[in-house]
Amino acid sequence: MSTPPDTSLGSPLGADADSGDGPPQVDGPERQRLPLLALLALATAVFITSLTETLPAGLLPAMSHDLRVSESAAGQTVTIYAIGTALTAIPLTAATAGWRRKRLLLAAMGGFALANTVTAVSSHYGLTMAARFVAGVAAGLAWALLAGYARRMAPAHLQGKAIAIAMAGIPLALSLGVPAGTFLGKVTDWRVAFLAMTALTVVLLLWIVAAVPDHPGQGRGERPRMLRALRVPGVAPVLFVTLVFVLAHTILYAYIAPYLDDLGLGDSADLVLLVFGVASLASIWVVGAQIHHRLRGLTIASTLLVAVAAALLAVLSDHAALVYVAAVLWGLGWGGVPTLLQTAAADAGGEAADAAQAMLVTLWNGAMAGGGVLGGVLLGGLGSDSFPWAVLLLLAPVLAVVLAARRHGFPGSRPTV
Repeated sequence: MSTPPDTSLGSPLGADADSGDGPPQVDGPERQRLPLLALLALATAVFITSLTETLPAGLLPAMSHDLRVSESAAGQTVTIYAIGTALTAIPLTAATAGWRRKRLLLAAMGGFALANTVTAVSSHYGLTMAARFVAGVAAGLAWALLAGYARRMAPAHLQGKAIAIAMAGIPLALSLGVPAGTFLGKVTDWRVAFLAMTALTVVLLLWIVAAVPDHPGQGRGERPRMLRALRVPGVAPVLFVTLVFVLAHTILYAYIAPYLDDLGLGDSADLVLLVFGVASLASIWVVGAQIHHRLRGLTIASTLLVAVAAALLAVLSDHAALVYVAAVLWGLGWGGVPTLLQTAAADAGGEAADAAQAMLVTLWNGAMAGGGVLGGVLLGGLGSDSFPWAVLLLLAPVLAVVLAARRHGFPGSRPTV
């Protein structure tokens, strides 16, 4: 889940394992062109990857009923996906470093088609969890590939735009995909939402074959060294903030359906998610426009916005209108966080940026897994009203580390690239 520091839309994507054979540099009008059809195919792949991960968030009550498990157990379908990604992102990226990029992308998306189909037809919790783990493994491959793949399709001066187009699938998944999936599951059946994902993936596989160019993999001896990156000033603070911020977000997001159910807003889950998603889109636009000059300020603002949203939910959730206000603030705070963190990691890592990004994707998904587990424990032990308080508690050290990492990690001015 990695990108160069000039990405304007993002997710915790790992570093593409290729470092050779960049795009040909040509003169004249050709230099101004981007392969839009190919980049939109990558954006669709990002959309599928992001939506497959978060789709259960709006479908937990129906999934738990059909699979005959508790809602906290159903929430572990998000956890096991994240575990699959966290455990396999680095080793699979290394193992497939020499693969042709198109072959690897097709394999990863084929894994999503298989996993979503099995999830849709399974009536057994164990089989569903196995399918979700496979989806997470496919995500580990995809996240380590997509941003770098987009970069290699463009001349150097357009690589940032290429990555921004490819990463547009993430806010679309948040703002449209999850609410649409929640609505589809409510008016038909939750299984239909997963089957729709399979159908979209099949179309995408044909699209990739027809429109996406191929590139060679990485040569031997070029793989990033992970532990050395940890010693680079600024990398450790960024990774800590990633781990704890994502953990805090996931506790609430993964269990948003039962949380709203307990507030008497269960029928409005799709609308609340839509409000959150639209606010996230606005956040990504602001961050993309200002990140080169205000990375530190934007990171502090994002942390505070999510904290204020959690405080509103903790104290004033009896008022439905304020729940929607909190969703807006939450989206405004969270939407740009993936871009901020991956950019901070790339800037701090310098020559070790690829290794820093590979660790970021592992910690990101480890935090999502941890958020699913911790959220389930809180739901079963203290009830859903404990979620906002847990978010507030976790955001305190996040803010402290961001404020302390003034020189390295989250500096007031970004290094010149």
